[in-house]
Amino acid sequence: MLKKILLPLIALFVLGIGVSAHAAEKYVVATDCTFPPMEYLDENKQPVGLDPSLVKEIAKACGFEVEVQNIAWDGIFAGVAAGRYDIVAAAVSITPERAKAFTFSDPYLDIYPTILAPAGSPFAKPEDLKGKKVGGQIGNSAIMALEKVKVGAVIREYDDVGLAIEDMVNGRIDAVAVDSVVALYYFNKKAEYKGKLRIAMQFGEPERYAFVVKKGNKDLVEKLNKGIKLVKENGAYDRVLSEHLGSAK
Repeated sequence: MLKKILLPLIALFVLGIGVSAHAAEKYVVATDCTFPPMEYLDENKQPVGLDPSLVKEIAKACGFEVEVQNIAWDGIFAGVAAGRYDIVAAAVSITPERAKAFTFSDPYLDIYPTILAPAGSPFAKPEDLKGKKVGGQIGNSAIMALEKVKVGAVIREYDDVGLAIEDMVNGRIDAVAVDSVVALYYFNKKAEYKGKLRIAMQFGEPERYAFVVKKGNKDLVEKLNKGIKLVKENGAYDRVLSEHLGSAK
């Protein structure tokens, strides 16, 4: 009788080991939740935004799991290099300097310098901003791109792009230079600005966002590349963009 009881238990134990051995792999994803709509904290202090949503869809398509953590930007790259987390999904632009130290996935989003202006404004090309007061976030690449084209705009930098947009709506500056994803977010998703803004133009060269892994981690980057392709094929990519950015038109 005891033998009859033990044998099924042993079989279940062995089966459990087999199931455990084939459990889905889990990767820790670092993101810096200070850059909506790409990544920010919800009302429960959980990471949300385009990057967390996209990496979760990629994980689902590829059969692995992810845990998304909010990590400060100044430690995010050192952390992935040290193996404290596996993936950085934080609106990271591909640059030659970063490519020397880390391995990038295929790019998943192209970002253009963009001018956000009041509804009804006449701006259509960078030259139209000559002598105009243009705001932007300190150190943002869109501001740098505007300075590079040397149209004679008067640049005003802000700690937060939201403050620049508020000043523009209140007539204290004429336009705001932002990344295209931020422009779409404010234009399509911020109800308090409905009917008050227009996306006046895109200009300059694009930045390309990609996921970052530890240098040489070919296995993980291949999974990410496969996932990027799969979510573009199965419609999840377009759903994520629409959810966080709205229509590009």
